[in-house]
Amino acid sequence: MIRPRVIPALLLQGQGLVKTVKFKNPTYLGDPINIVRIFNDKEVDELVFLDITATNENRPPAFKMLANITSECFMPLGYGGGIRSLDDIKTLLSIGIEKVILNTSAVEQPALVRTAADYAGSQAVVISMDVKKNFLGKYEVWTRGGRKGTGLDPVKHAAEMERQGAGELFINSIDRDGTMQGYDIELIRRVSEAVSIPVVACGGAGKLQDLADAIKMGGASAAAAGSLFVFQGPLRGVLISYPAQADLKRVLP
Repeated sequence: MIRPRVIPALLLQGQGLVKTVKFKNPTYLGDPINIVRIFNDKEVDELVFLDITATNENRPPAFKMLANITSECFMPLGYGGGIRSLDDIKTLLSIGIEKVILNTSAVEQPALVRTAADYAGSQAVVISMDVKKNFLGKYEVWTRGGRKGTGLDPVKHAAEMERQGAGELFINSIDRDGTMQGYDIELIRRVSEAVSIPVVACGGAGKLQDLADAIKMGGASAAAAGSLFVFQGPLRGVLISYPAQADLKRVLP
């Protein structure tokens, strides 16, 4: 039986990789090519790259840099950030990106989701949702790198994105991002129960058991993490890591 996927989620800012806490205070990690090479050696299941400034800077994906990354990457690669048109999607697929990840554009121009699915197939279209609780304690989808509240309920948004043809959902808790205190299991469970497509949990993983909890308790199909794979120790020193396959098989359902 194939175990659930465990996915490093890496944040691009300019030409480098960073890690945030609650979508703020980015810490520089290093050159993306070097980090990809380390993850190649560690035989990770899949990688996700998210450009956290492209949308707010109103610019397209950094296609040349991404082409350099894909040329070095030996595992399936998903990319999100600044994708606003079918032409962007075609270019990303042509340079070796296997999954295009739509976030802000899925809210601001939802027809792009169906267009992308019709062109590339649902398996290549992932909807990313950045979610946090509002002052009433209700979950809300935020866009533009966590800067703009939409008023959208993540469960309803997830169901609509599935209807539009998305093949996977990537659920990121803004409140848990970078805290390493565990996933928002309630959020993951609510979304997972509302759709039949795979759900990837992200935001808050601090140990291997958190990955298992997202899957066993939250119903996620896969678990993504950033800090868990790039920091070590209480001082958060940068060290790129990935669990041994034996450890993953032992912990994951």
